[in-house]
Amino acid sequence: MRVEEGFVVCEVGGQTVAVASGALSVRFNGMITLNPAGKLLFECLQKGSDEEALAQTLVLEYGIDETLARRDVEKFLEPLKAANVLIYD
Repeated sequence: MRVEEGFVVCEVGGQTVAVASGALSVRFNGMITLNPAGKLLFECLQKGSDEEALAQTLVLEYGIDETLARRDVEKFLEPLKAANVLIYD
């Protein structure tokens, strides 16, 4: 799974956000605010990570329980799925 190409992750006013650019901005004209864990997960999605890999990334980076990591990944992916910006290869 990966996030659609065309997102740029940047800092705006002290916040990390993902903003659609190019042709994607016609369909998705908002921005996604990312905390540090969200930025890490979003960047993994840009490289094509699946849910299991995302959860393992949180476990390794933050030393959290795998169950909590899976739950956090699900919560992170919900709005991306709703916005229809994920591509399943």
